[in-house]
Amino acid sequence: MATDTSVGTFKESHTRSILKGFSWRIIASCTTILVAYWVTGETETALKVGGIEFFGKIGIYYLHERAWQAIPRGHVRTWFGGRS
Repeated sequence: MATDTSVGTFKESHTRSILKGFSWRIIASCTTILVAYWVTGETETALKVGGIEFFGKIGIYYLHERAWQAIPRGHVRTWFGGRS
């Protein structure tokens, strides 16, 4: 984790965002594999679906994390009528 002391705001590092995405993808992909197996009854198909989902969504999650890091903390509240 890095702190930009010049503006006093907390910013997550790229590595931390990647690790968070990876750990979540393991949990979520296991769920997807179980659902795919329940629907198809085929282990091979379930593992293929889980593999595709794992690599695709980890990249999407990383981009999502970085997009949120670009928004100043507290700024989103102003979109909904709150104070920053």
